[in-house]
Amino acid sequence: MADHKKRIEIIIRKLRDNCYKITPQRMAIVDILARSEGHPSVEDIHDQIKKDFPTMSLATVYRNIVLLKSFGEVLELGFPDGSNRYDGNKPDPHPHVICIKCKKIVDPDLDILDEMTKKVAVETDFTILRHRLDFFGICSSCMAKKV
Repeated sequence: MADHKKRIEIIIRKLRDNCYKITPQRMAIVDILARSEGHPSVEDIHDQIKKDFPTMSLATVYRNIVLLKSFGEVLELGFPDGSNRYDGNKPDPHPHVICIKCKKIVDPDLDILDEMTKKVAVETDFTILRHRLDFFGICSSCMAKKV
């Protein structure tokens, strides 16, 4: 979702509907997640927030992300090494292309994914609730460094 202001409004509405306070600290986290295109980690978000909220702990950032995730407003990308990343800009399941060198994450626009999901449901007789499709490779920046 390109319009981060709309994402912020949606997230604030969810928080209010569930009786959560809209604190400046929580808003800073929401803003970073709504603007994110690079799928930040909890540590990345904490580093950005420390400037304005030097006493905010990493645990507070994590708890807020878990809260937003429970409302379906943040998509978590978990990796075997524990380096989870978060997408608050596009919280619905979508494909990712991940660089195995620098950990850059890009969201490709794959219209065919809806068709593929329907085909998987028909072929397996499953009701598909969510999916995760990740492609791993080496980005052009990292490839250029090899030369």
